[in-house]
Amino acid sequence: MKKTLGAVALIGASALVLAGCAGSGNAGGGSADDASGFDPEGAKGQNITFWVMGGDTPDELRQYLKDEYKAATGGTLTIEQQDWTDAVTKLANQLPDANNTPDVTEIGNTWSPTFTTAGSFSDLSGIYDELGGDDLLQSFVDVGTVDGKQYALPYYFGSRYITYRKDIWDAAGLEVPKTLEEFNEDVKTLRTDSQSGFYIGGEDWRNGVSWIFANGGDLAKKDGDKWVSTLSDAKTITGLEQFQDLFQNASNAPATEDDSTPWVNINNDKNGNPPTAATIIAPGWAHWSIGDFVEEKTGDDGKVTEVREWNDDTFGVFPLPGTTAGEAAPVFAGGSNIGISAKSKNQAGAKELLRIIFSDEYQQMLGKNGLGPANTQFVDSLGDDIFASALIESALNSKLTPAAPGWAAVEGQKILEEFFGKVAAGGDIEALAKEYDEKIDAIING
Repeated sequence: MKKTLGAVALIGASALVLAGCAGSGNAGGGSADDASGFDPEGAKGQNITFWVMGGDTPDELRQYLKDEYKAATGGTLTIEQQDWTDAVTKLANQLPDANNTPDVTEIGNTWSPTFTTAGSFSDLSGIYDELGGDDLLQSFVDVGTVDGKQYALPYYFGSRYITYRKDIWDAAGLEVPKTLEEFNEDVKTLRTDSQSGFYIGGEDWRNGVSWIFANGGDLAKKDGDKWVSTLSDAKTITGLEQFQDLFQNASNAPATEDDSTPWVNINNDKNGNPPTAATIIAPGWAHWSIGDFVEEKTGDDGKVTEVREWNDDTFGVFPLPGTTAGEAAPVFAGGSNIGISAKSKNQAGAKELLRIIFSDEYQQMLGKNGLGPANTQFVDSLGDDIFASALIESALNSKLTPAAPGWAAVEGQKILEEFFGKVAAGGDIEALAKEYDEKIDAIING
């Protein structure tokens, strides 16, 4: 299995084909010295800030980074968690401000072309090889590269797969479906007034786009020198029709719900009340939040979290099937890149933090926590259990969003949330596709 995991990761890296960004006069960022190597002496005593997006980086890993940075530099690492929903706006406002910029920031992989071509990040080409070089997930490296220089490197990768209640599926006489059509029909039969056969929010385009990809559609394509939105493409329309039918006949989620925490719905609550969903789709790391209730824990920050224990008799996983039996459907490739702000006054300290993040130990810690390590040499750390197998198989055919300069603006303005929400609510798909093609075309090229 270890050999297979490594091979699949490398195949997945090449399968997620993304063109490198075209350079411009203001591409890249930072001073001429930014491309130089590490400067341990210069990093001594520097206090730096690292922005992480959402809760994907576990507390254990955050504390490790703080401790290791303190040991290496004597300085303090402050980690600030940002909400994905307004992260683009905050990055756009604060990265150019030397007095308020984070020194290092996680960034959605799909946003990388926008920020790298805008000159937001420092040149990392001088330390690229020491951080992993060609062993890093190359599709993520590509979206952070301008004119052959690396400005944003992969932080972690993820993929989405199906988690289901074996007890509910077995009671209904259903087996793991072999095709997407079978899946769609099965989950519709499991819906009741109090239970979603398949829980998916109406605005949850990051999961909903799988039905577009599975039918050969895309969100946008490059036509000559320009990117154009392809929501009106016939194959995209087919996927949207399936999504609309699925939402209306299998899900009890609100049409206005976007990215959510569907594992809450598939779990029995702490009082033993039944789940409100028989099936969900979520990133691989979500399995840590799925299972039988064990206890509640209160962290140092006062936040109360539930401890769950996976139960093989109750829960199972499988990749979302494709239109042909034996093939997994293409799903959106989750994950993030990481970069040093070009305006950071602490370049040496920021590089030391990257050295820690790309160390063998931290890369393996990512894998052990269900996050695909940036360095494919450590993909074995994901393990060989059902979760690792489902993650790798789903990642094999996964896709990224268009590598267009203006894609961050598309996401930042929540255009796809609006579009998918209206489709889910029963809107005229062809009319909506035409309307939103025009909106996306106006900003997709930056």
